[in-house]
Amino acid sequence: MGVIDYLSHYFSVSPSHGKRRKPLQTVEIKVKMDCDGCERRVRNSVAYMKGVKQVEVNRKQSKVTVTGYVDRNRVLKKVQNTGKRAEFWPYIPYNLVAYPYIAQAYDKKAPSGYVKNATQALRSPNALDEKLTSLFSDENPNGCSIM
Repeated sequence: MGVIDYLSHYFSVSPSHGKRRKPLQTVEIKVKMDCDGCERRVRNSVAYMKGVKQVEVNRKQSKVTVTGYVDRNRVLKKVQNTGKRAEFWPYIPYNLVAYPYIAQAYDKKAPSGYVKNATQALRSPNALDEKLTSLFSDENPNGCSIM
């Protein structure tokens, strides 16, 4: 934008000099919780962090969702300090994956409707059933046109 943006850095009204605010983000963490006490301990560990706007705990899915102006690694460390084993949420909805039931993506421990967030979750292009389906495809110019 030019001159106005350049000069606005020198004539700032905000009290912080050089500090940028963290972006609003949602951090999802997988934590094994067995009882109400575990759930309360995990919720209280992150609820009073600076920048946290909302904390949702889903014990059935073993999932903690923290929304706010926070650093995702600091949130993970806070949850791990409760004595619970915690990791970033490793699952994505199964409808976002092209082939959700192949070995790299399917996980028996995943909540219903979720699969692993695996980059190799694609079927090999040389698979036999892929060749057969493309053989009679309308998008294949060399395909069979019996009908």
